Amino acid sequence: MREFFLFCILLFSGATNLQAQTEYRVLPRDFNSDKTQQMMRSYLRQQVHAAMDKRRSELEAALKSDKGIFDYQQKRRTALVDSLGTLPERTPLHAQTLGTIQQPGFTIEKILYESQPGFHVTANLYRPAGAGPFPAILHPVGHSENGKAYESYQRANRLLVQHGFIVLCFDPIGQGERKQILDATGTPHHRGSHEHQELGVAPILLGRSLGTYMLWDGIRGIDYLYSRPDVDQSRIGCTGNSGGGNLTSYLMAFDDRIVAAAPGCFMTTHRFKNESPGPGDAEQNLYGQIGSGFDHPDYILTRAPRPTLILAATKDFVPIEGTWNAYRQAKRVYTQLGYPERVNLIEANDKHGFSQRLREGAVRFFARWLQGRQLEVFETEDTPVLTDQELQVTPQGQVLSLKNERSLFDLFTNYEQQLVENRPPLTRKLIRQVTGIRNLKDLPEPGIRLLDSKESSSSPQRLVITPEPGISLPALYWPDGKATPVLIAPSSGMNSSVNTAQQLNAQGHPVLVVEVRDTGETKTRTWRFPGADYYIAHMLGRCWLAMQAEDLLISARWLQSQHKDKSVELQTEGELGPAALHAATLEPALISELKLKETLNSWHELMTSRNAFHHLHMAVQNGLSYYDLTDLDTLRSKK
Repeated sequence: MREFFLFCILLFSGATNLQAQTEYRVLPRDFNSDKTQQMMRSYLRQQVHAAMDKRRSELEAALKSDKGIFDYQQKRRTALVDSLGTLPERTPLHAQTLGTIQQPGFTIEKILYESQPGFHVTANLYRPAGAGPFPAILHPVGHSENGKAYESYQRANRLLVQHGFIVLCFDPIGQGERKQILDATGTPHHRGSHEHQELGVAPILLGRSLGTYMLWDGIRGIDYLYSRPDVDQSRIGCTGNSGGGNLTSYLMAFDDRIVAAAPGCFMTTHRFKNESPGPGDAEQNLYGQIGSGFDHPDYILTRAPRPTLILAATKDFVPIEGTWNAYRQAKRVYTQLGYPERVNLIEANDKHGFSQRLREGAVRFFARWLQGRQLEVFETEDTPVLTDQELQVTPQGQVLSLKNERSLFDLFTNYEQQLVENRPPLTRKLIRQVTGIRNLKDLPEPGIRLLDSKESSSSPQRLVITPEPGISLPALYWPDGKATPVLIAPSSGMNSSVNTAQQLNAQGHPVLVVEVRDTGETKTRTWRFPGADYYIAHMLGRCWLAMQAEDLLISARWLQSQHKDKSVELQTEGELGPAALHAATLEPALISELKLKETLNSWHELMTSRNAFHHLHMAVQNGLSYYDLTDLDTLRSKK
């Protein structure tokens, strides 16, 4: 019995040693352990800082003259329009008033309008008693689950209407009565922020942003205000907090009908915000805005010298240091133009939110610039708050319950079809233009660092491949063999492919297992949400898929060079599939065979996917304007 026990121990020990021998690591174990200094964060940080430094130099030069400021404004407006992509067509609003709530001194109308055909926006319109016409405030709200019914937003609306303003407060996409992802019982499946992430992937492929659709809802809200005889069209304002501050910033920079604007708990700078808390929801990250030199303050600078008030909170997660930096930039521009009094900042000693002092400050600001009045405004403690049901516009509390209602997914597929019908002939040159993937001859020669020598036929060499400064790609290399070299790029880390690599090597194939950037040992540890680094690259105008595809091409070329210039077989799976497909399509002489498994087959699938965020890293800006992944297979077959 004792001998059997000892035998079991020896057997277990041997198995453990064997397992230890097959668990490989190339980079130091503390690599990427510091979340603020992770490889991709550090790599992208340098590019963000360079772009923002260039922007500040341009701003300093512009401040020397009014013409310089005008030219600076025009350049930033163009950048903003390009980032948002093509806007939807302006179609009839078909606005309806579905009910009215009587309140002391004002009414609340339940408004339903179509920002696009069959795509309804739910809103409450607060109207003072009297004939008017009144100045009007558009109020896009922040990320509250109950949208327009959120308590602090109701309080802001009441304070404004009590001081003579019409207020149109609407539910953004994915909030309140405008949830787009419901379960079988009609219950919202996600909280607003998460739903925004799921809804944010398809617009990228369509050359837009989720923010484009949200901006359009607000623009159509102004159209609705313009349609009312009790609204003074020359006195339109806009305010919102958090996500509503984001939308206010978009609207005030884009739509010249907004005379005065007060964005709340949003204004800062990319340099500060990208560090903490990081990129916001999908709608807040516009393609190429950082790369083109468009910073948060530019939402104000592009509208100078129109009156603008920054609403901020000391204890906000939005970096207050960046807020003051943005304000100082704006103050200098407004002063140069001769209107220093038209831009201001209120900092409440509070946390993130449309708090009382910010609400009061917003009303005073709008009274000054839209009514010509200097007021002392103080909110009373007994302000009533209505229930979600009382403010509800639709019969069942969700627009998707309306007959013939179109969802955002319907809009995605409809717009995709328009793009498909107008696609140009697909060529490899066009693919490179869309993705930014460079020709093989233009890719740099990588640095190769050998960490140890080969000990046996079953033990690979450990390599670090450096395709460019700041990027390290861990790799395992089995150099022996006369058959076709095989490059394996596992999305789940090198150790998941060791057995396959050993089997291929035993069959005579030299094998290189490489972890391209943001996989395996260099995979970003989530520091806000999965995809934060993707969105920083996206705002820089960088394509994540292109970066990974170039890693594959550089690795394949090096492997080819080690084996008498034979072509290479590429194997991968999961999230790297589309990058590998692009690499193989663009360089068929280098990658003669491609094996993919368990990967996304078509971008078209993401137009209706309720779990698209999982595929964010595969999305190419405006890709569907030119091709889908299935078209690459067709092009590959032509060699």
